[in-house]
Amino acid sequence: MTPGTDERPQMSVEDFEELVRRAPETVRNRLEFYGGRLHLKHGPIDVEDFEELARVAPETVTLELINGKLEVKPVPDQLHGAIVMWLLRQCMQQRPELALYPEQGLRVPTYRNGRARADGALAPLDHFIDQEGEWASPEGVLMAVEVTSHDNDTDRRDRLEKGRAYAYVGIPVYLLIDRDNDTLVVHSAPQNGVYQNRRPYHYGSTVRLPSPVAITLETEKLKDYVT
Repeated sequence: MTPGTDERPQMSVEDFEELVRRAPETVRNRLEFYGGRLHLKHGPIDVEDFEELARVAPETVTLELINGKLEVKPVPDQLHGAIVMWLLRQCMQQRPELALYPEQGLRVPTYRNGRARADGALAPLDHFIDQEGEWASPEGVLMAVEVTSHDNDTDRRDRLEKGRAYAYVGIPVYLLIDRDNDTLVVHSAPQNGVYQNRRPYHYGSTVRLPSPVAITLETEKLKDYVT
């Protein structure tokens, strides 16, 4: 599949209508839905309005705020979940003092005040228990993980904007599992909002994640999850 060519909608009309019904008054009239996608009129959304909108959104809709833009995170399919679970087991077997937190909300203020929900955030056990709310500080996170979805925005969202956001807040390693290309892309050495090192590996390779992660992934199993 060519990256970013799937035209499936971000959300259904029914979900959009429910989102509008629940939205705070400061946002409700700014929401639009056309071409299967959610749009926001009149410029970026304030972080306070975003957090309220994300809090009241239907369970079938997951929202993010990346570089000042309102985004809809696709609902993961079964293979997406299987890949995250495969990685979670690898991490905890080799580094039992760490945990890979699925769907972890992170504050990533690259432009205005951003909010990203990582498919996985690797951090010490119990790292987030003292933080209030669903959006945590990225401080202390060793690695952010994204697994691409087969939707039209994955190229911009996962390959570009989220990598920049994670680099900006200094997360040491960003692991992108790219299902369109059957590769794992390891980003490391963040500096000035950019990961200085980027190395792709094909499924089946031995992937050594750099310090401070220091985990070796045997990725032959990922071939079972190719669609």
